[in-house]
Amino acid sequence: MRSNHWRENALANDMCSSAGGAAAVFGLPVLLWTLFFVCNDKTGCPAPATLSPSTLTLDKLKADTPWPANGIWELCSWEVMGWTLAYYLLSLVLYRILPAQELLGTKLVQSGRPLTYRFNSFSSTVVQLVALAIGTCFQGADFIVWTYIADHYLQLLTANIILAYAISVYVYVDSFSVKLGNPELRELAVGGNTGSLIYDFWIGRELNPRVTLPLFGEVDLKSWLEMRPGLTGWMMLNLAFCAKQYRAYGYLSDSIIVTTAFQAYYVLESQLWEADLLTMMDVTTDGLGFMLSFGNIAWVPFLYSTQARYLAVYPVQLGWAGCAGVTIVFAIGFYIFRSANNQKKLFRRQPYHPSVKDMPFIQAKRGTRLLTGGWWGKSRHINYFGDWLQGWPFSLPTGIAGYQIISAGSGVPGAFAMLDGREVVHGAARGWGMVFTYFYLLYFAILLLHRERRDDAACSEKYGEDWDKYKNVVRWKILPGVY
Repeated sequence: MRSNHWRENALANDMCSSAGGAAAVFGLPVLLWTLFFVCNDKTGCPAPATLSPSTLTLDKLKADTPWPANGIWELCSWEVMGWTLAYYLLSLVLYRILPAQELLGTKLVQSGRPLTYRFNSFSSTVVQLVALAIGTCFQGADFIVWTYIADHYLQLLTANIILAYAISVYVYVDSFSVKLGNPELRELAVGGNTGSLIYDFWIGRELNPRVTLPLFGEVDLKSWLEMRPGLTGWMMLNLAFCAKQYRAYGYLSDSIIVTTAFQAYYVLESQLWEADLLTMMDVTTDGLGFMLSFGNIAWVPFLYSTQARYLAVYPVQLGWAGCAGVTIVFAIGFYIFRSANNQKKLFRRQPYHPSVKDMPFIQAKRGTRLLTGGWWGKSRHINYFGDWLQGWPFSLPTGIAGYQIISAGSGVPGAFAMLDGREVVHGAARGWGMVFTYFYLLYFAILLLHRERRDDAACSEKYGEDWDKYKNVVRWKILPGVY
């Protein structure tokens, strides 16, 4: 009865989410474009015209933003699409030729057998970074990769949005060829087979779609997209903005160095522990739809690099105290996130290890054990709090964000002077820029809250009454004493 009731509620929620799915599929790309135009390097962040909504007109908005002279058709170009595809091809080549760790995933529901995964995203990224470092050594901030990214940011964004749509359409259509008991171990995701076209397109119908390509062999699309082009691209965008700041001012601010360093560490550490992906909901539960396709190759690199894009124009100086402060916040968040995950992993794989053997747990009827001690006795998802906390240093270096770009010789106190004579000041934009540079933290909090609720529903289905017992023991969901 519990199982059927959960499925009925899930189906009802999925159908009610069709409108939300449609809004996300068509609205999120528009949001990324909007963030680029309104927080820009032409007039300010936000654009000055938006600070006076009562007098705002479309003509004023276009004048204050880098809207293409030839209109919407300049949002993309065949040349940029070609280079974007070349970047993806390079990632595929490195995926195939570099040494890799091959592991089995969790057992699938229908076949009871696991899929094999190939992991080498860390070494792939290192190879690309070494090549970029060599180019930078010879050409400095004028290295063609950095200037091309900065000059064609809008078209690169659009190219990846188009690819996200293309991949999503392909996997959605191909999912209808999945047959029960097929030898390829293809399965549909439970939550992505509701019958609602737009919702299933958004959330993903097929659990782990794979393609077999000439020369490259079989590629698991979901894990490949999640750990490679988007994450590495995020680092490349940040580095391009560092080069842009250097070209504009002749130096690098400590704020952009700190932000880029923390985000690079976040990416590289994630790729180093790429195998942890096998236990995450993204792989075990979610299908590959527009949510993950767009999220991995468009949303992550282009939204998460917003802080570096901002700092490339407004070079905040943190000083030693400021750098130390954000470093401490990052270190605390990282420690909570990594130590909690490692503790859970150790409890599962080596239950008699001295550090976990005496921790309390609930023995579930299905044979597994639910840890109620250590980090996992403090909240059910203490790792989510650590993950969110270590994201604060991504935004904090931007300070009370907001800037206006004014002509040379303005004489405004505290203005940053560019090498071309233009000056950048807080002005009336002070504080309003935080809508852009701190948006990541708000979005990530909402994402984690949503993920916690989905995980709670999945665990309730999986463990039944044992999950209720667990929740009575571990009462807090994410942040102890608060939520």
